[in-house]
Amino acid sequence: MEMTAEKEGLFVDPDFTVDDSALFSDYTTPLSRLTGKVTWLRPQQICRSPCLFPDDITEAHPKQGILGDCWLLCACNMLLKSRYLLDQVMPPGQCLWGQRGYTGQFWFQFWRNGHWTEVRIDDRLPCINNTPCFSHCNCPVAFWVALLEKAYAKLHGSYERLWAGQVCEALVDLSGGVAERWSLKKSVNTPVGQSLFPELSENIRKWSYVSCCVHEDPTGASEQGQFHALSVIEWKDVKTTAGEQVQLLRIRNPWGRRCWEGAWTEGGAGWTMLDPVCSAALLGNTKEGEFWVDKREFQQKFDDITVGYPISEDHHLQSIYTGSLLTHTQQIGGSWIKGFSAGGCRNNSSYSSNPKYWLKVQEGGEVLLSLLQHGPWSSMHNFQKGQSVDNTRQHPYYQAIALHIWKVDKKRFNLTRTLNSTPCASSLTHTYEREVVVHAHLSAGFYLLVPSTFLQGAQGHFLLRVHATCSTFLSAVKVSVQQECGGGEWELESVSGCWTVGSTAGGSRNFPSHGKNPHVPLIVTYDPGGTNVKVTLCQHSPENTLHAIGFHIYKVSGDVECMVISGMVCPVVSCVPHAHSHEVSVQCRLPPAGYVILPSTYQPDCGAEYTLTIARKIPRKAISCQEHLGQAVQETSHVSVMGL
Repeated sequence: MEMTAEKEGLFVDPDFTVDDSALFSDYTTPLSRLTGKVTWLRPQQICRSPCLFPDDITEAHPKQGILGDCWLLCACNMLLKSRYLLDQVMPPGQCLWGQRGYTGQFWFQFWRNGHWTEVRIDDRLPCINNTPCFSHCNCPVAFWVALLEKAYAKLHGSYERLWAGQVCEALVDLSGGVAERWSLKKSVNTPVGQSLFPELSENIRKWSYVSCCVHEDPTGASEQGQFHALSVIEWKDVKTTAGEQVQLLRIRNPWGRRCWEGAWTEGGAGWTMLDPVCSAALLGNTKEGEFWVDKREFQQKFDDITVGYPISEDHHLQSIYTGSLLTHTQQIGGSWIKGFSAGGCRNNSSYSSNPKYWLKVQEGGEVLLSLLQHGPWSSMHNFQKGQSVDNTRQHPYYQAIALHIWKVDKKRFNLTRTLNSTPCASSLTHTYEREVVVHAHLSAGFYLLVPSTFLQGAQGHFLLRVHATCSTFLSAVKVSVQQECGGGEWELESVSGCWTVGSTAGGSRNFPSHGKNPHVPLIVTYDPGGTNVKVTLCQHSPENTLHAIGFHIYKVSGDVECMVISGMVCPVVSCVPHAHSHEVSVQCRLPPAGYVILPSTYQPDCGAEYTLTIARKIPRKAISCQEHLGQAVQETSHVSVMGL
């Protein structure tokens, strides 16, 4: 049925082949029933005149197929509200079907761990009976949704790994911005959620993205009992014939069918309270798969609400609380390492060993801080319907994380006393989320930021981000008090970087391009005898695309930047052989001197992001930090996924 790529001369993606490896990862979802039923077709084999987008933009909304990725499709609606974001994710100028130069290749960009990552695919799509079986566009000849979904599946490792996830994660991946999620139920300690609607101005409602989810099964909405996510398309303030103000919300179901039996469904009692002309106009604007609810019904029936911050064309976030542009942005990476910087929550005496950061606020203003743990890209693909989501269940992939902030005098404060005091702002609880967000109004001065996991010794890498209306400066506290390890105190430093194909991906010492690898300086000033340096290299790649990694440490002769590493230069320490693992490390003793570390993949031109963590012993007496809290800090978690 399918024309061969060789005859067409069209691009065939060698890294995401059209077979079961692209569809499945572990065969643990209902998708496994499709084995042997799927054929892969290019758009021009599916319809006569394929296009990316329909002429009528209202027909461009995503429509869910048999894959449980409503969380991604709800986030895709955000791109239809912002041409800037759409062009960022799907760069313009790509050659389409019927155009000269068409090769069957498309490329997308997704924001990942602080950087935009390019993903290239061919346009062969999984089909059943000559029709795309996964997500597609409301317009059957438009293919932007199906192609974006394929690129996102490639980034995760397979389509199956898109089964169930969080809308807030997809919103961040498609925008590089920030999203917040609250529970609308009084039983959960999220007071902001109860007063969220009055705080969203009309302008914010227009440009932000809002999604909602129902956990329980209301009458007549069977798919919503499966953590199904839906999109809030429109907000409308209307007056009843009695003069009362009513706020209506238009909701869209990615399944493409209406699934609500409230007062504002077509023919419902709510419409009789409005002027017939107003009712007819609102109902006439309702597309397939959409329905209306009022604010009171929404808050009663829905469980979760997710809000994505608007992003201006100048790359600035707009506060959903005040509407102000957060024009000052900075980010920095870090790590929790067992035995060094994984101190756990405030219930542990080792809390002070967690990574610490300075935040300098120049004039005072509105500040948004977010802590994002890297984690596996496919965070929820093993979550099955029916599994417990109670407050004690540990997330199978992410750590429970939190961020606490104290105002201090720079370098002139008692660490123990400060950490035992009440933070000026925090994420309140440790939660099994990829990202936690703290919103605050901070006065001018210095602040101590401490990201932590709930469990002591829990390892991971994270990204700390700051968005503010005022000038801020974020930096790591260079001397971090660590747990004792053979006596003394350790200084911890984390450096994030990447191997770039054709530039800094030089490969191992077996290749002449080895010297092109990133150069990370290392200064050793203290040698008490025994191990005084520990280096850990972690690559941030999905499990099925890991490269063989390792590193070499060279003694510096002259300027680090000008130092040429050739096959004639021998390292003083090596972490070899290169291993196909997320993380490799070495402990060693180095005499006081200047060194340079070259992290590398074994083969040249293997692109990936990495974090290099360096621990050095320093000649200072370790500080003892024992907390005496009046009561245990209440740590709760809440996990919900939207997929079916």
